[in-house]
Amino acid sequence: MPSAATTARTLAEALPYLRAYHGKIIVVRFGGRAMADPALKATFARDVALLRLVGMNPIVVHGGGWHIDGLLAKMGMTPRRHRGLRVTDEKTLTVVEMALDELNQELTGLINQHGGRAVGINGQDGRFIQAARMRVDAAPGEEAVDLGYVGDIVGIDTELIHLLLSREFVPVIMPLGVAADGTAYHIDSDRLAGRLARALGAEKLVLMTNTEGIADRRGHLAYILTASEVERLLAEGRVSEDRVARVAAALDAVREGVRSVHIVDGGVPSALLLEVLTADGVGTAVRSDDGPHFLEDSRAYLLEA
Repeated sequence: MPSAATTARTLAEALPYLRAYHGKIIVVRFGGRAMADPALKATFARDVALLRLVGMNPIVVHGGGWHIDGLLAKMGMTPRRHRGLRVTDEKTLTVVEMALDELNQELTGLINQHGGRAVGINGQDGRFIQAARMRVDAAPGEEAVDLGYVGDIVGIDTELIHLLLSREFVPVIMPLGVAADGTAYHIDSDRLAGRLARALGAEKLVLMTNTEGIADRRGHLAYILTASEVERLLAEGRVSEDRVARVAAALDAVREGVRSVHIVDGGVPSALLLEVLTADGVGTAVRSDDGPHFLEDSRAYLLEA
């Protein structure tokens, strides 16, 4: 057990970050094995509640692919994917909605148990996430695939989110959007978290995954990457197919004004707190090409706060 002095020092070291991010929006995409592990999920909920109680504005966007696959298997349905996206017919969409709703209620309840005021919503509430059917062009020699009820984001009405934040609620968002004709679409949670962070002008976007972060050209974990460096890794095909959507979401967010995007391993206990309240970090930080070195920029920002 840490000594009282060690605990006090740790709390004191968090002070600059508490000052810097007070009142700021932090969008967190929660998914991967952390959602499947009850202990990690409970710890995450506690950490989200803590950030809200110390004056930050966390927003959670959650996935749930593992739970969707499990529910499909129970119903005798075989999951299908194309380029990392789930092929979703009408029956599959029903299962997706059931699985996401169950996870959303559980996560909302856990945050509330720890003193937060969480509210579970999806894009159909107030039609705040406008979506349209996603089209994927076939590659040369490849047969076109209809993804079904997989959506792309047309627009985000942030009024509902701002209203909830103004009343000190924590929005917990299911990745579902709605088309103009009322049709529901399943949206990739990484893509949604990135678009939401950009629409809200978030201070940080944290993408919690099953991996440490982004590997550099040598295959080693990169602790800090500029947007241009990430763009080159994507263009050279050095990012695995199952991570392309996540890394592209990080790149787009930084290109469009989010101060920093953090891809972290959700399997590390309290990864969110370590990323937000310490200088150590547990993954890859993506920053814009402009300005000084990321750590120098952070120090300067903290001094100005």
